[in-house]
Amino acid sequence: MIHSMPEYSLRLPAWTVGENALEKLREICPKGQNAVVIGGKKGTAALRGKLEKAAEGHVSILDFLWYGGEASEENIRALSEKDAVQKADMLFAVGGGKALDTCKALGFRIHKPVYAFPTIASTCAACTAVAILYHPDGSFAAPCFLPGPPCHTFIDTEVIASAPERYLWAGLGDTYAKFFESTVSSKGDDLAYYHALGVSVSRSCLEPLLQYGEKAFRDHRKKKATEELTQVILTIIVTTAIASILLTADRIIDYNTGLAHAVFYALTAFPELHVERDHLHGEVVGFGVLILLLADGQEDMFRKMYAFNRSVGLPTELSQIGVTEKDLEKVLPKVLSMPDIAHNPYPVTLDMLSGAFRKLQEMSQQ
Repeated sequence: MIHSMPEYSLRLPAWTVGENALEKLREICPKGQNAVVIGGKKGTAALRGKLEKAAEGHVSILDFLWYGGEASEENIRALSEKDAVQKADMLFAVGGGKALDTCKALGFRIHKPVYAFPTIASTCAACTAVAILYHPDGSFAAPCFLPGPPCHTFIDTEVIASAPERYLWAGLGDTYAKFFESTVSSKGDDLAYYHALGVSVSRSCLEPLLQYGEKAFRDHRKKKATEELTQVILTIIVTTAIASILLTADRIIDYNTGLAHAVFYALTAFPELHVERDHLHGEVVGFGVLILLLADGQEDMFRKMYAFNRSVGLPTELSQIGVTEKDLEKVLPKVLSMPDIAHNPYPVTLDMLSGAFRKLQEMSQQ
């Protein structure tokens, strides 16, 4: 039986991409209004000159504010009390995933439109209709579902190509996870139209990365905004977001996540492991995909993704994410408690997880 909402509306992302993407701000953002820029320190510094030039004579920028360092309720509340935020007609979200999600959630809470300006390509946050919130200590809190994505996303490939390469590197892992998690979690289900479309779109979260990923990674290292790099940037930021919006249309996470994310969130539940401090979200999720594939019995695909991870330097063993086999004694039960695997075609068991981690460690020793 298909479970579907009887009536629904969906808003998909709108975006501009290119080395001069910000020049379109004058056509897209309402003239004569006030904006406040909220973002990360490095991202804002990288984009500030271009943004001020694009806005000059069209939009008045009231202030540049730091988002607070964590996508948390506490920082959202603190920002909402800022004078510039209260006076602004719209919010400009600048930076990486946590900065963007903080600003998106803030805009939703105070009923102000958000425009996104990603400065790295590490997640799809710039185009999604959800904000992932954390506790102040970096541990996962909850998703905050939004009515839609930002009003428009300006993807400046020149700025992203100049960012540290580790962010694109991590973006690869978070992006291809969308395909594997949605196809596994939806296996055997009669899907609503939007869920089925989301699963279909998710295939495009994998194939361009396998085709262009290695070349794009090399081009990014040279700070060149090539066509291959642009393809990968769009896959990370836009394609994955479209899949996410479709898969969470009814505000459930059943098909939008899975075991790879459960591994990540379980690890962040133990601050003493420093996973959140020392590693990027997509980096660890890419590692989690290897566990998902082993647990699901996809041996051929596991070997393919294992080889891909090694080709771009994504982690393939515990030591690369700072975790020991001893740590697994407390981490694995936490994985089993994560809502990300509540909807799965079969129960994920402790033996299944232990076996997957053991096989992965054995591969690293060959």
